[in-house]
Amino acid sequence: MTEAEMFAFLALTLQMGHTVQDRLEGYWTKMEQLCTPFYGQTMARARYCHILRFLHFTDNNRNGDGRADDRLWKIRDLFEIIRTNFSKFYNPSEHLAVDEVIVKFKGRVLFKQYIPKKRKRFGIKMFKLCDSTGYTYDMNVYLGKDRQRAAQHLTATQATVTNLTRGIEGFGHKLYMDNFFSSPDLFDDLTQKKISCCGTVRLNRKGMPKDLEPKTLRLKRGDIRARTRGDLTAVVWRDKRDVCLLTNIHDPPTEGNYRDEHGNAIKPAIVADYTRHMGHVDNADRMANSYTASRQTWKWKKSSFSTCWTWPLSTVTSFYLHVVGRKSHTEIFDSPLSERCWHGLGMSHDHPCL
Repeated sequence: MTEAEMFAFLALTLQMGHTVQDRLEGYWTKMEQLCTPFYGQTMARARYCHILRFLHFTDNNRNGDGRADDRLWKIRDLFEIIRTNFSKFYNPSEHLAVDEVIVKFKGRVLFKQYIPKKRKRFGIKMFKLCDSTGYTYDMNVYLGKDRQRAAQHLTATQATVTNLTRGIEGFGHKLYMDNFFSSPDLFDDLTQKKISCCGTVRLNRKGMPKDLEPKTLRLKRGDIRARTRGDLTAVVWRDKRDVCLLTNIHDPPTEGNYRDEHGNAIKPAIVADYTRHMGHVDNADRMANSYTASRQTWKWKKSSFSTCWTWPLSTVTSFYLHVVGRKSHTEIFDSPLSERCWHGLGMSHDHPCL
């Protein structure tokens, strides 16, 4: 296999997310109403399927250091190349968000997760750090309990956020997260690294005020209660249910009952700010899913490869939309940037390399 042939394979895989077919063979169909000559002109179907069948990302016979302890070793090299380049060539915006995403997968793998409340209930869980444009600045795969981190007296969620934010320490960024990650200890640790935080929080976290628990407060709709410790503020606001937040970004709100003339609770500024910035990871995931090239497979490494291979495009797309103005993210394929990407892979829409 030549380098140009491998680039052509990767480019076709990427393009398949834009022109979706029910089956892989459909891209090479000769039916007049469904025919897409581009694929057949670029690479024969048999050759593409042959490369896909034997696709590997590391040498199975190589006895690398730490291979026995790394459950992601089959795609570790590729994953680290993509992850490193995300943060190497970009400075993120002031506001960032940390959240989890699920790569849908129902096959056999030791670190597969089942989360019943998610739309994709079965899959591989990943943690992402995204900025306000939807740019994925860093990411990590959940491979099970990290015993090494546990030995350092760090909780698993605190270790995850600490690992993802290594590249933004000392720049004064503002980080948003949900109650899966938030804790007073984590916020104190990140404050020392000049990272301000805001997020929903569970009231049973270590260091949270005991007098904010629902059994103690019994709030009515529109009520706000706040407790402070230094620059850290814990807020409980009652709408249809209690909303608990922890922040060192915002000033403490004034306690009281705030409702409009219709009896609806008035949303505090801290809640509105959290809602506005917490969706950055969902935005990145939405753009990636809109032209994903992943297909049903029992090989977890191929499923992860298809997802990781489309994430750079969604990342470039978010940056492109941020620079040139708001467009539909699917129009990236018809833009000058798309043409440069194809030339960078050794081909173009009009002149395939093979």
